[in-house]
Amino acid sequence: MLTVNAEHTARALTFDALIPALRDGFARGAHTPDRHHHTIDATTDATLLLMPSWSDGEYLGVKLVNVFPANSTSGLPALSSAFVLASATTGKHLAVIDGNELTRRRTVATSALAASYLARKDSSVHLIVGAGHIGSLAAAAYSAVFDLQKVLVYDQNPAAVERLINQLTNDGINARPATVLSASVAQADIITCATLATSPVIRGDWLRPGTHLDLIGSFRPTMREADDECVRRGTVYLDSPVALEESGDLTQPIAAGVLDPASVAGTLPELCRGELPARADDEQVTVFKTVGTALADLTAAALVYRASRQPVQRTHQES
Repeated sequence: MLTVNAEHTARALTFDALIPALRDGFARGAHTPDRHHHTIDATTDATLLLMPSWSDGEYLGVKLVNVFPANSTSGLPALSSAFVLASATTGKHLAVIDGNELTRRRTVATSALAASYLARKDSSVHLIVGAGHIGSLAAAAYSAVFDLQKVLVYDQNPAAVERLINQLTNDGINARPATVLSASVAQADIITCATLATSPVIRGDWLRPGTHLDLIGSFRPTMREADDECVRRGTVYLDSPVALEESGDLTQPIAAGVLDPASVAGTLPELCRGELPARADDEQVTVFKTVGTALADLTAAALVYRASRQPVQRTHQES
């Protein structure tokens, strides 16, 4: 059984390879039960998440995610995850893959894939709100889909902004700090939010016509990145219907009577299968909310596994 660390996982999941693989994976579909939530310690909100998925005759996998928020007080990561991949035919375990790197790459790749349908084709200015673990990869993912001319970076931590701008500049990307968020929102063609905000960061009245808003951060009903006006103005798409139950960006507007779940335009799998029209015109505001799916994890893990086996096969043939 292979053990694939974070470095090798990242090497296998280039966005040029991952985004097309996700498009095919979402179009084909897989058996993907709802994720399991298990409370480990109610006093610290420690939680175990289990995310299973399998495709007939191919692969079976489950991601194990340990969320321990109290770790932040001791300088330890709050989240640790691993993906266990097996054969869906025999059940034989094939690999254990670094779940943290797999998750962050499939997350931004999923959003970039959605934007390939929902953002204007001539989009060139990308605003990243949240320069952390996930947000730091957003520009790379979107650059695989769009000809980005400028990337604006906003974060409450100035050091995080400087660090990401330096990284992007070294990668040859024209990156600048977003000093006034409202003004940067008004400039952007695409906005990617990857924060842990519990109250809205983006205001709908800041959005200009034709903007695509990508919401990654909120994965609990108490978390929220966009206000009611964003969903009121925007045509809303989801990676999975479970987002209507898990993300405060949707549950709170629904509870307030601002968003009718029946008005949600559709899901990313429907877009990938050509069952839904994409962007209607250059004036439409589109909103994509992702909470992450086990299907995307399985697709990414299969890509890692196949890439990780190639050197072994070549050595065997050469010997």
